[in-house]
Amino acid sequence: MAELEKAFLEIEGTTEKVPCLYNPETVTVGRRNNWVSNPMPGRGVQTLRYAGANSGWLKVDLTFDTTNDGTPVSTHTGKIVDLMDVDPSLPGSDETTSNVRPPTVTFHWGDLHSFKAVIEGLRLSFTYFSSAGVPLRANMELELRQYEPSLAFGAQNPTSGTPKPHRVHRVQPGETLDRISARYYGDSTRWRMLATANGLEDPLAVRPGTMLTVPRLEGGA
Repeated sequence: MAELEKAFLEIEGTTEKVPCLYNPETVTVGRRNNWVSNPMPGRGVQTLRYAGANSGWLKVDLTFDTTNDGTPVSTHTGKIVDLMDVDPSLPGSDETTSNVRPPTVTFHWGDLHSFKAVIEGLRLSFTYFSSAGVPLRANMELELRQYEPSLAFGAQNPTSGTPKPHRVHRVQPGETLDRISARYYGDSTRWRMLATANGLEDPLAVRPGTMLTVPRLEGGA
């Protein structure tokens, strides 16, 4: 079975990579174009006029757990929280003119690479503590906003449409590739596509908790 790749954040201005302790179950990507109309009294529906594109966004829920070694989970979550602070060392920064900003980040997970983005928001919940009050488990809702034009997730122009989310599936106890194939494709015989996409040498030995890439069929299925 192919080794499970870990998702991570690449940070602008450094070679450091902030790893995700556990890969997310889903990664959601979206964009929105602006369309405006000019309603006029006595007239019906008017033709929409394209008024520009908004930046794309990526949302992902991350889980952090350090119950195996008892170290504070905040050691890991704090690295991401800190990325919302300004970094005067970035190229073009000038503290005298308040021209400073937080660094950009890029989300990577195997063959999935996001656009260069900024952390627009996050929500961090500590969900488990030791008897001494040390946080050992946390969930983070992370929201990234596209920073500059990019071809990540496909061409971005008014006629290209909204990119579809990258689909992944966490294997549940008792699940087999043919059952997963039936769920996503409506056809259990397409399990070989899943096996090939995930480098599975033994399709019958898929362990619960394994994250599988689910390729989309031609035509968007």
